[in-house]
Amino acid sequence: MESCSIRRETLEMFEVGPCENSYQMGFLIGQRFSQQIRSRIASDLILQNELLPFAQTPQSHSLLQALQHNNRTKFPTYWDELLGTAHGSGVPFLHILLINFRKEILAFIPKGVQSSNADPSEDCSDLLVVSESMAIAAHNEDANVALLGHTYLIKGILPNGLFFVAYTYAGELPSCAFGFNSLGLGHNLILKLKPGHMLRVPQAFTLNSVPPNQDEIVAGGIGRNFVSRDILEATSIDDALNRIRSSEVSVGHSYNLIETSTRRTLNVETASRKRVSVYEVQDENSISRQQRAAVLEKKSKEDFLSLLGDNEDRKYPIYMTGPLLHTLCTTVIDLDDQTVSIITGNPKKGHVSHVFSISQKSTSCHYNHSNVN
Repeated sequence: MESCSIRRETLEMFEVGPCENSYQMGFLIGQRFSQQIRSRIASDLILQNELLPFAQTPQSHSLLQALQHNNRTKFPTYWDELLGTAHGSGVPFLHILLINFRKEILAFIPKGVQSSNADPSEDCSDLLVVSESMAIAAHNEDANVALLGHTYLIKGILPNGLFFVAYTYAGELPSCAFGFNSLGLGHNLILKLKPGHMLRVPQAFTLNSVPPNQDEIVAGGIGRNFVSRDILEATSIDDALNRIRSSEVSVGHSYNLIETSTRRTLNVETASRKRVSVYEVQDENSISRQQRAAVLEKKSKEDFLSLLGDNEDRKYPIYMTGPLLHTLCTTVIDLDDQTVSIITGNPKKGHVSHVFSISQKSTSCHYNHSNVN
């Protein structure tokens, strides 16, 4: 109980904006979370032992220059936001650059010089449920051990008054994990509309890793962090898809897209060279976790949370506790209650650290700290 309380307190929320420009937003975020960003940089063994040494080699120069040029050209405002984060936190921009392009760089580090801390496959787990009795999306956010205690929530208020809330890794763009906004996009949102209600609701999304084959990676493409930052501001499902499709990514990613008016659910997987598919590609890890999920009872929200907390399969547990991968938190989007909840610790125990209202009656966002009884 005490450890859960400590973890809840470390997940801070910072409201920022509206700002004069993107650089200012990034600067204020970096300044506010300077301690967490510096701590993450110092303890991130992948950065210290893999990325930084590689960045000092002649082989890295063309790759880093291409990443900088292409992403700054495609997303100049988000690039300024990243630059502001570095300056606000007092961390060298190279360090911020490397952690934001971690996946786009690691593939080009010679295998013979990689250490045992090389980034494992980050496989988050998602449950998407629409039925007469419930409409929820639940997501385990799994990441490297270096991210424990190095995450926070950003509520970014845009110049037009609309906002997004994003679970953010220290020093990275919001959000490489999950988030929602007030723009009305029915993207990655499971919704049970009540009679007489019209569709203008906040949107939410969760993201999943798609580990690519070596020959599928394109050097110097658009970074996944920039794409996910961009869809935080998407205004419709078509807009979200266009933003995803228009980015010539270096490595792929997975997006759960759900059209609220028809309840059509798509798992969209992307790959380099602008390839997009609507079928799920499963590796051994995903198959194992799906098979385990199939034998567990799933009749209520509590059943689904228990499923996400399951760790019986020692090789591929759904809820991860190390040694390299950890489940940082679980988020539950409940469209009947119109809430987004964040659960710290094993979701079987139901320790809710944050609850956000996503009510259609208000464009504002609220959060509190509570425990599920």
